[in-house]
Amino acid sequence: MISFIVPAYNEERLLAGTLRALHGAAAGVAEGYEIVVADDASTDATAATALAGGARVVSVVHRQIAATRNAGARAARGDRYFFVDADTVVSEDVVRAALRALQGGAVGGGAAVAFDGQIPRWVELMLPAFVWSFRVAGLAAGCFLFCTKSAFNAVGGFDETLYAAEEIFMSRALKRHGRFIVLKEAVVTSGRKLRSYTAAELLRIAAPLAFRGWGAVRSRDGLEIWYQRRREDDSGA
Repeated sequence: MISFIVPAYNEERLLAGTLRALHGAAAGVAEGYEIVVADDASTDATAATALAGGARVVSVVHRQIAATRNAGARAARGDRYFFVDADTVVSEDVVRAALRALQGGAVGGGAAVAFDGQIPRWVELMLPAFVWSFRVAGLAAGCFLFCTKSAFNAVGGFDETLYAAEEIFMSRALKRHGRFIVLKEAVVTSGRKLRSYTAAELLRIAAPLAFRGWGAVRSRDGLEIWYQRRREDDSGA
């Protein structure tokens, strides 16, 4: 069985679309599946939206993405885990390609990424290089990562000392365990952060990583784009 594991914090606006896409993708590949939404201390209708969308809800109070992903995995009943962000649409083609990779002996993988709606021009220009570099490096983008349950358990799950970039560390751990594939098929994730923050603000958030290395993601400090109140996206996405 496939377990789609969706970490969520105040995602009532976009979660329903994510769940509809997962139901459709699973029906298309004709596999048994479940959807587990790990609701991390949401103050909106995230849990109700998840239940209405046919998901099982696990309520946690971590406010840390790695721990929330792990909580969803602990509640999952399947033998293949698909970690999908609550603002990300996954198609049947992506699920089918991921299953084919696992059946071929891969322990896990990721996918190419596209953004919904209008995104800044500088992002449009840089996105092909970003997608290419992640594929060459064999790294999954944070919005979508899949693996077998056995591989997940073997590497100890997501590193709970991390407040961001946990998917990069997980990709590396899985690569040490076995073959890791980044699919050419793309998931579509929300471009709201790119629309809600200026390039200068995003650069300021990213700068500490260049100076402090991975130590910069072992604390919430400076990671307000993920852990502070979300700015409104003027596009409505």
